[in-house]
Amino acid sequence: MPASDHISLTMKLKTIGSLLLLFCSTLSGIAQEKIIIVDEGLWQTDNGRLTYFADGQIVSNQWFRDINGRKLGDTPNDILQISDNLIAIALNWSNIVQFITPEGKAVAATEDVPNNRKLTTDGRYLYATSFAHEVGINGGYRQFTKGYVAKIDLETFGVVQALEVGYEPEGIAYYNGHLFVANTGSYAFQEDHEYETTISVIDAENLTLKRNVDTWQINLYGKMSQSGKYLCINSPGDYYIMEPATIIFDCEKALAGAADADCFVTLPYSAKANCTDMNGNFYAAGARFSYTSGTDEYNYVVINPKEVIESKGESGVYDSLPGEVKSGLEAIENLYAIYVNPYTGYIYATDSGEYTGSGTLYQWTPQGSYTGKFKTYINPAHFLALPPDGKFDSVETIEANIWEEDGPIYNLQGMPVRNPIPGELYIRAGNKFIIK
Repeated sequence: MPASDHISLTMKLKTIGSLLLLFCSTLSGIAQEKIIIVDEGLWQTDNGRLTYFADGQIVSNQWFRDINGRKLGDTPNDILQISDNLIAIALNWSNIVQFITPEGKAVAATEDVPNNRKLTTDGRYLYATSFAHEVGINGGYRQFTKGYVAKIDLETFGVVQALEVGYEPEGIAYYNGHLFVANTGSYAFQEDHEYETTISVIDAENLTLKRNVDTWQINLYGKMSQSGKYLCINSPGDYYIMEPATIIFDCEKALAGAADADCFVTLPYSAKANCTDMNGNFYAAGARFSYTSGTDEYNYVVINPKEVIESKGESGVYDSLPGEVKSGLEAIENLYAIYVNPYTGYIYATDSGEYTGSGTLYQWTPQGSYTGKFKTYINPAHFLALPPDGKFDSVETIEANIWEEDGPIYNLQGMPVRNPIPGELYIRAGNKFIIK
């Protein structure tokens, strides 16, 4: 065979091999993975970053800088997709809400919400919680005694309204025209007030307070996961007398005027790291640490919120994380976050290590098979999966609403589906049907 033909055949074989690898990766779902990880960095060092993970590899651990040629900011606390073309990032210690495109390009920002924490949206407005006592509205300033929720217009990127809630409000969720805000009082150790124990229920259109639901659990701090009308809220306690707890909250009951005690169930688990899976269940992982005993009690559980609410906590909690996920989480030094890609079902967790050096990203298949680990930047804390086809429907469809139906929807491969495609064939409760 002439040398030129040999080279040509070799190149063709390599090309075929590459195409086969790409085809297999696509079948496995890895090629569909487009994940933005928010690295908090170190507080007051202005070194927050974005890690971009795609196709089974870390593309960049300084993705925002790569795209925009500048730093992201200090201590980013949350990330949220608003539409096909807009993502918001809460930069807590930079006092900025940064807006970027899914390609990472900075397009706008607001500096009117200092000490901002967590975000939610109704598609027209962005809502941000803040620990601060001041907010900028239409060129002026408004003072609050406690913390507040700011309403940001997504056309002008300016704050149009703000509402005082409890001290140091943290997690926030949008459901059925209302906002649900977890108040922490987490500055109680340094300011002249007690820990908070309430969930504020707010009419989003008018930004008016409808009620406060008392959970009798202090310091409702950290990530709040949502599954349709259900919320998973972490209470770390005070690390002495008050032990950590997980609160499963029913938004519908709160809106219907049910008594405070009937709106939620308290479970004796830590939800320091929590997320929603593709079946609408919550994963809750964490340690119940006590300075008094000096011991940690770890839990890694799956929570069916509908069953928990209906049984008043007597059932609905399972030690059934998929495959190798639980053993993988148990081996992590300092579990910082857990996440399930709502489009593909792939499972992720991060390890912060010693909190001052690089972190680690872990990945499992939807069935729980370990696929690998990857180095990130300091304190990888928050996740956002981008839709594989670039089409982000809305806040209503991205959250699981399966509890209102006869059960979860599966495709013909047996995978749970959150966003069924019209015209495609699916299965629910053993019956095949076509989405219209």
